[in-house]
Formats: sequence, structure tokens, C-alpha cells
Amino acid sequence: MIGVVDALFDRARERLGPIPRDGLGELVIPKRFLGVGRAPRIVPRGDAWHVGTLLIGDPGGEVEVAAVGDILRSRAEVRRGFTAEAQRERAALQAAAFRGGFAEGATLHLDYTPIDLAAVESGGSSGPLALRDGIPSIRWSAAGGWMPLETYLSDRIGLLLDPPGAAGNV
Repeated sequence: MIGVVDALFDRARERLGPIPRDGLGELVIPKRFLGVGRAPRIVPRGDAWHVGTLLIGDPGGEVEVAAVGDILRSRAEVRRGFTAEAQRERAALQAAAFRGGFAEGATLHLDYTPIDLAAVESGGSSGPLALRDGIPSIRWSAAGGWMPLETYLSDRIGLLLDPPGAAGNV
């Protein structure tokens, strides 16, 4: 029997069909070869739709539903000057994604957290999802309140399908 939470995500996937997906990646640090270290790379681990604070993938896939982690764009490695160490680290991750096989400029997600939908369905919580008063709900920010998951998905997918300022909205 399919649960309420699973049904919400199944309907979301149907609506998300025409929207492009983002890549999912995993940082791999290769072992040394003949004493020489090799550059780390981020390898593809599937794809998912980015819907607000959630990543929605295929049922049974690498990621069915996950909480968003770090978001990167793949970039070829170039020598740059940086004013902050954080910029240098981010550029190194972008170059690792390019080395791992992501196309230049491709958006990818790293360090995402899988969500246990069965735990939510049984009355518990997982990541930003919980069953509150019998209603599947989401907390879309650490400081934010709870919102019904159905409303959240409907609003976010509506914005993806018909973004404000798009040609048809003017």
C-alpha cells in the first residue's frame, strides 16, 4: 500500500517531468599512485529535481528524496587569485566536479542528506520532514515554522513551471 507521503512525491514527480534535473555528486579522493597524490574529483551519482530545500529523485534511485546540501557549478580549473580561503576551497570543488565528468557550468549537489520517508509516514521525522497532527509537513528553514508538505510542493513546483518574470507572466 502506498502511503500519503509517497503519494505526494509521486504526484510531484509527475508535475516535475518537463523540468531539467541537477546532477548529484560524491567527492572521491584517489589513493596515492607510486607515492604521488592525485587530484580529488566529484563523480556523478545520479540526478534529481531541486525543489526548494528538497532533492526529488526517482523511486528506488540513488536518491529518492533528500535534503539539499552544498550546491556547485562545475568549472574548469584555472589559476586565480583569491581574497578568501573559502573562495579557494569552493573553486577547488568546482574543478573537482569538472574533473569528475560534469559539464562546464552544470549544477550539481554535494553532501545532500537522504530522507527516510517511511519514518515520516509512521509518525516520526527525517530531515526537514515530519508528520504533524497527521499532516505531512516541512520545515523549509531552521528558523521557519512548519508548512503542509502538499502546499509546499505545489507552490515550489508552480514556481519552477512558471517562474515570475517569465515571458508569459509579463
